[in-house]
Amino acid sequence: MKGAGIMQANGVAIEFEGVYKQFDQSEVLKGMGLLVRWGEVTTILGPSGCGKSVTLKHIIGIERADRGRVEVAGHDMNTISKRDLTGLRKRMGVLFQSSALFDSMTVKENVAFGLRMHTHMSETEITERVEICLGAVKLEGSENTMPVELSGGMQKRAALARAIAMSPDFILYDEPTTGLDPSTANVVGEYIVKLQNELDVTSIVVTHDLSLANQISDSIALLFEGRTAIQGSPEDVAKSGNEQYDMFVSGKI
Repeated sequence: MKGAGIMQANGVAIEFEGVYKQFDQSEVLKGMGLLVRWGEVTTILGPSGCGKSVTLKHIIGIERADRGRVEVAGHDMNTISKRDLTGLRKRMGVLFQSSALFDSMTVKENVAFGLRMHTHMSETEITERVEICLGAVKLEGSENTMPVELSGGMQKRAALARAIAMSPDFILYDEPTTGLDPSTANVVGEYIVKLQNELDVTSIVVTHDLSLANQISDSIALLFEGRTAIQGSPEDVAKSGNEQYDMFVSGKI
């Protein structure tokens, strides 16, 4: 899937159209729309409880829309078969908010986990791939380190190495700077941009961190009360005069 002129000159990789999702009596998505283009970083920005993580779950296929359409890499996520969904998920790397490294495994074992589960690579090939991925995030030599021995920023980078291990088409980031000091958060942003430039991937970043969004994004979508209030480049969104965006920037929502 990769290359191909970045999928015909940045064609649509993911699209939400009129998506509604309700849990019990709480309606989270209320007609949401979203456009993600191949080879770009699209950041889903917004306050807590606006539907950011639920949106991510629709992309992964954990949740399905009550109404509306979600399309990912040409697949209708409301009707996708179990087999196709499994195949699609293998094309996705995920960086979880908590890093979600296995405490009982070394860094190497964490990064190699998906390779051992989903490929027929030999141990030699796996070792080589792990070394490449750790090198990409400047964690060379940490293969035998346990997660508890790493700082918060290093844990994020180890988790990022795991996310890219299977050469995904998509990388999904769930609040990648939560719990990090500003300096470390900036470093994580730098790695997101670095990997984006080097790996020819399509990235979706869920965050409430405006500084990160401006640092990494080709496109920003601000969610507000279950809908996309505005989507565009960081520059266009900043000068749009959109009321919800201005309220978000000023901390009023």
